Amino acid sequence: MKQYIGTKIIKAKEMTRGEYNTFRGWKNPQDENPADEGFIVEYSDGYISWSPKKQFEEAYRECDNMTFGLAIEALKKGLKVARKGWNGKGMYLWLLSENKIKKEWCRDEKLLECFGAEEELLCLGSIRMYTHDSTGRTAVLTGWLASQSDMLSEDWYIVE
Repeated sequence: MKQYIGTKIIKAKEMTRGEYNTFRGWKNPQDENPADEGFIVEYSDGYISWSPKKQFEEAYRECDNMTFGLAIEALKKGLKVARKGWNGKGMYLWLLSENKIKKEWCRDEKLLECFGAEEELLCLGSIRMYTHDSTGRTAVLTGWLASQSDMLSEDWYIVE
């Protein structure tokens, strides 16, 4: 067999096997221990299941203390992320996916030079930051770059 690694964002709550069976309206099977610790898990498509505690804790961690790698995965899923360690209030990142822009829509002279004879220009994806400038005005930073501290921190969280 091949090895696989997965990343998904779920909702979960601690619940014993017996509590889960009661929640589902099922009788507890004779060969199962209703006191087994675990979690009720809801996936993004609404599917609900129960997971034993050991397997759950090996597969998941709370989204308010993520690694940089998990934060990147969240960005790829269309979510916004931030760090608890950032000084600015309300700052967050999001991913602007790759897209094409039409020459007729462009008003930036330098960008127009990039089109050449083409009518559409491929714009590669980039990480954007919602922040504020030195005067406190709302600003967007295009092409945000992570610092060493950002990459090694485990205080990333999903912004609702």
